[in-house]
Amino acid sequence: MTKLARWVHHKLGDPDQRNSFSSRRRSVRFAELMRRFPNLDAMRVLDLGGTPEFWRATPVQPKYVTTVNLDPKYDPEEPWLDHVVADACELSTLDKCPGDYDLVVSNSLIEHVGGYQRRRDFAEVVTSAAPAHWVQTPNRYFPVEPHYVAPGFQFLPVRTRARLVSRWPLAHERVYTVPDALAQVLTIDLVSTAELRHLFPGSDIWHERLAGLSKSIVAVRAG
Repeated sequence: MTKLARWVHHKLGDPDQRNSFSSRRRSVRFAELMRRFPNLDAMRVLDLGGTPEFWRATPVQPKYVTTVNLDPKYDPEEPWLDHVVADACELSTLDKCPGDYDLVVSNSLIEHVGGYQRRRDFAEVVTSAAPAHWVQTPNRYFPVEPHYVAPGFQFLPVRTRARLVSRWPLAHERVYTVPDALAQVLTIDLVSTAELRHLFPGSDIWHERLAGLSKSIVAVRAG
């Protein structure tokens, strides 16, 4: 990775850096989450696709959190944190999660689960798990694709995207061959406001705006 690419990742894309663009935007979203759910500290939260590190770093911790994703490396020791290795799109996942939940949280996962039917399955898990939810995803129609920090990238043909990715220095995970790039590109399917509203009917759609444009969208139900 070039010095320029490292600088861009540090300033724009690294959520673990407090002064990064990504970290600042996450703070904006968390403030809105707290506005919608001011009693978060008393809630039991199921985080689909999240990590224990995220909740350790938040200014307010819920009463209890279960994070769910396919990565087995997490083994939290805190009594208020648990981690389950499971598929967030399968209803059977809920059998592995201890107890009842007040709120489902999911940040930037739904665009990665793989196709419309999988997104429908994911939405069913969300609405089955708790009476309230917060499901955030990058807006498909924001002009800069967030995973590659590339203007208009999401609107290009798949093969063109793969060829560009194999040469593009700003991707979160660098790949250097077109087949590898194609495999990576196909794991991302950005969601529009219309689809998010269709998947979560009756939910409010909140727009996180940047320079007046909708950067990410969140399906919110207060329960």
